[in-house]
Amino acid sequence: MKSIFLLFALLPVSPVVAQTADALVDKLLDRIVERERTFLDSIQTRTPLMETYIQETPKPTEAGARPTNDHYFLGRFHLGGTVVYEALVGRTDPPPPKTGSRFLPRSSARSIQPLTFLPRGFAQMAVMDLHDFNRQTYAFEYVRREFLGEVRCLVFDVAPLNREQPGKFVGRIWVEERDNSIVRFNGTYVPVPTRKGAVPELYFHFDSWRVNTSGSAWVPAQIYVEEEGTAGQDQTSTTPRFKAQSRIWDYEAVRSNKLDELTSILIESSSPVKDQDTATDVSPLESQRSWERQAEENLLARLEKGGLLAPPGPVDEVLNTVVNNLIVSAKLNVETHCRVLLTTPIETFVIGHTVVISRGLIDVLPDEASLALALAGELSHIVLGHPTQTQFAFNNQTMLSDPELLLRFRFRRSPEEMLTASKKTIEIMRASPYRNTANAGLFLKALGARSSALPRLLQANLGDQVADPQALQQLAEFAASAPALDEDKLEQIAALPLGSRLKLNPWNNEIELVKTRPLSLLSAREKMPFEVTPFVLYLTRLVSDTAGERAK
Repeated sequence: MKSIFLLFALLPVSPVVAQTADALVDKLLDRIVERERTFLDSIQTRTPLMETYIQETPKPTEAGARPTNDHYFLGRFHLGGTVVYEALVGRTDPPPPKTGSRFLPRSSARSIQPLTFLPRGFAQMAVMDLHDFNRQTYAFEYVRREFLGEVRCLVFDVAPLNREQPGKFVGRIWVEERDNSIVRFNGTYVPVPTRKGAVPELYFHFDSWRVNTSGSAWVPAQIYVEEEGTAGQDQTSTTPRFKAQSRIWDYEAVRSNKLDELTSILIESSSPVKDQDTATDVSPLESQRSWERQAEENLLARLEKGGLLAPPGPVDEVLNTVVNNLIVSAKLNVETHCRVLLTTPIETFVIGHTVVISRGLIDVLPDEASLALALAGELSHIVLGHPTQTQFAFNNQTMLSDPELLLRFRFRRSPEEMLTASKKTIEIMRASPYRNTANAGLFLKALGARSSALPRLLQANLGDQVADPQALQQLAEFAASAPALDEDKLEQIAALPLGSRLKLNPWNNEIELVKTRPLSLLSAREKMPFEVTPFVLYLTRLVSDTAGERAK
């Protein structure tokens, strides 16, 4: 094992000492393999959500080099004897003729067809090898020690002993030193040999990260994939050129535990004191409002249970502050609060008196005024009394499977409601502290400019499509007040890259604002509005081993 003795900083000494070092190295490698096997056994009880968003990119020599097409998948996966993937949402190009490819089928060398991405292949990137990650199959070469955030790691290059065995991992792993768990790995899989005339199977290069959750457990959290479109051996075909982000969450969301209510002792007074002047009857209006609140609570509870809605937290408080500023300045007689949808597609909607905004939209908004505009649009529906879907006050209406949930739950507004809400939005924004809407107007222009290249990012899962042509037309006043969109201008930031604002705890679905250092842009290329970028996680260990405790 080349360079392996660097682990112990040993100098050449006697054969007895060398044998002892070999034994220590063997023990360490056995421990790494055993920890990975323990992880694979434990993960079989989980069926987390996985969202994959893909952006195809042109050749670097082409003007702009901005994404030209996108694809989107959302589903649950299970790692057992094989990778099982249950699709909840799939938005991509129509597939070519049927193929057995595991990741992405590609046309023959002489005829390039549209790409067809298969989400199950991206789910497999959460692990290196489901069955044979052991020392009989793989060779380990020590590289160095390295910190990933606060976690000190041992770095190894790993390759199968049989370099021609298809589907085996080849790349680099990072192993945290305390428990010898793998916390990161990047590389690819050994390709499947292509028979003459057969459609080849493509394996992509990926960088897979895990985060610390309960105790010493490290679970898959984020995966970045990138392909540069290298030419094939015959120089007449290329592998695809694209970037992709996969996010995994909902391993064990914090559930409301009400069993203690069954065992608590309640003492009811035999003759309770009553205020004779207190109204006890319920008016029809109060009954109607109560019925609408019941529908709202049922919908929110089901979305949270399904892992689509973040539990209430500090990010909601930031959003609520912006909404309260809008309410107070416009003298509106309403009460509302905000929640965050955990998915990437850019969307907003209202459930009763709750404004829901997607994580992806929060990520790309350039400033607070742009956020205020997005929230004001939904606040307008509440102010105008646009009705909620009260059939969900019946509890059986929300007793749905996850696939049924995304088919049945729709919170989109009619064109008439959108028109009246857009007029109200303008009134609210004019009266608000966010009157300077130049950046908000730039954001709307940027949305319109990207609508043809990124249709899946702008297509809502549940609510209103922010970049809908009709919606953009109704808010044209804000776009008109903004300067001309020029993406080559270094100082003009119309939108941010995906992942700029929020980070997600994959274990309990909690979210928090990211804390990054301000950096000066070196070129317009670094602005990357709405774009996929690599992941670099600052790894920490869980502060407390208590179930449901949030990771730092």
